[in-house]
Amino acid sequence: MDKVKVIEIKKSVFEDNDREADQLRSELKGRGVFLLNLMSSPGSGKTTTLISLINKLKEHIKIAVMEADIDSDVDAVKIKEATGIESIQLHTGGMCHLDAGMTRQGLENLSPEGYDLVILENVGNLVCPAEFDTGACANAMILSVPEGDDKPLKYPLMFSVCDIVIINKIDVQPYFTFDLERCEQNVYMRNPKAKIFPICALNGDGVDALAEAILQRVKLWQSK
Repeated sequence: MDKVKVIEIKKSVFEDNDREADQLRSELKGRGVFLLNLMSSPGSGKTTTLISLINKLKEHIKIAVMEADIDSDVDAVKIKEATGIESIQLHTGGMCHLDAGMTRQGLENLSPEGYDLVILENVGNLVCPAEFDTGACANAMILSVPEGDDKPLKYPLMFSVCDIVIINKIDVQPYFTFDLERCEQNVYMRNPKAKIFPICALNGDGVDALAEAILQRVKLWQSK
C-alpha cells in the first residue's frame, strides 16, 4: 500500500505564528511600545484589575487597551468609561485565543499617535491563550482566590509562560481554603522566575507594587 502524506498542521500553525510574533515584537521594540498580554479565567477580575492598574499608571505613561472576547463590547466600554483611555474591542469569531496576526490587526486599529504601553486582555480561559505567542513583550495572568491554590498544578503551561502572576481577591481569602504560601510554591514549581503580586483590585491593596513593576518593565524596554 502506498504511504499517504502526513502534514503536521498544529506544528506548522505554531511555527508560522511564532515567526509572526517575533516580527511583531521587533516592530514594537522599534516603536518603543510595550505590549502586555493579560490572561486568566472568566471572573478572575481582569477588567477590575486593569481599571485599578491603569488609573495608577496613566499619569506616567500613555496607555491603550485591546479587549478580546468572543462577542460583546462590555469590557471595552467599561475600561474607557472608568479610565478615559483608548479601549477597543476585538471579536475572535468564536475562537478561544488570540494569535500574533489577530493582535497585529488590533494594534493597527489603535489611534496612530503612539503608546508606551498597550495591554491586551486575552480571551478568558487557562488553556488556549497560553499556547499562542501574541507578540507580547511580557505575559501576565490573574489567578483569583476563589479558583483555588492548585491551579498552577492543573494548568502548567499557563503558569510556565507568564512573567507576572497576579493573585487577585486576597480580601476574601478567609472565606476559602486558599493557602497563599502553597499557591506561590506551586507557581514557582512551574516557573521559578515568575514575579508574584497578591492584590485586591477592588480596594487597591497591592496594586501600587504591581503598577511600579510594570512601569519599570516599560522603561527598561524603551531604554534598550
